[in-house]
Amino acid sequence: MDLSLRARIRAGDPEAFAELFSAHAQALYGHAARLTGDRGAAEDAVSLTFLEAWRLRDRLRPEPPDPYDGDGLRPWLYGIATNVLRNHRRAARRHSAALARIPDRRTDLETVPDFADEVVGRLADSERLAAARTALRRLRRGEREVFALCVWSGLSYSAAADALGVPASTVRSRLARARQRLRRLAEAELRKSPGRPPAAGQEPGGRSERSGRNRRSADEPHRA
Repeated sequence: MDLSLRARIRAGDPEAFAELFSAHAQALYGHAARLTGDRGAAEDAVSLTFLEAWRLRDRLRPEPPDPYDGDGLRPWLYGIATNVLRNHRRAARRHSAALARIPDRRTDLETVPDFADEVVGRLADSERLAAARTALRRLRRGEREVFALCVWSGLSYSAAADALGVPASTVRSRLARARQRLRRLAEAELRKSPGRPPAAGQEPGGRSERSGRNRRSADEPHRA
């Protein structure tokens, strides 16, 4: 009887891991790139994720937790990737703190993750994109993680819950809070920006185009 991919992975079959990599590496890379904002860091995260998957293969459950989620390997990989990315952020913070202690050394601006398609799809200018990135960075870690898994990577609530080791109800509540806070924080960032362009139909200084036209027409001599 042929063994399932899950069983072959548990047994340490190199060809099974090659299949796993081919099936999920690109999606994991996109997930990591959005959260790190750095292609090199994302590539490293993917490599570390599969190295950890190999090391932890005997902890993979014999059967998937959700029978409707195929082989259930994607949530397992995303769970490992989440821990890898957490470690990456901690290392980045330690590195930035060490650089800040060096006299007369200017540190590079912290790279920020890209923003979710749902929110940035309508952000046509760089100012709005910068505000969205700042807003995403200010989310709580748990909110950012469920947003990335459910919105970016398309995991179901149950799959994201399995990846993070939390109940599905927690994923739902965190995602709802994340959506609300992202909208509010992005708008707050835009309001703080001194160079924000005027709203449509409004001139700089808060004067509407219509009122300006009416004032000009009132000052002009009436034509016969």
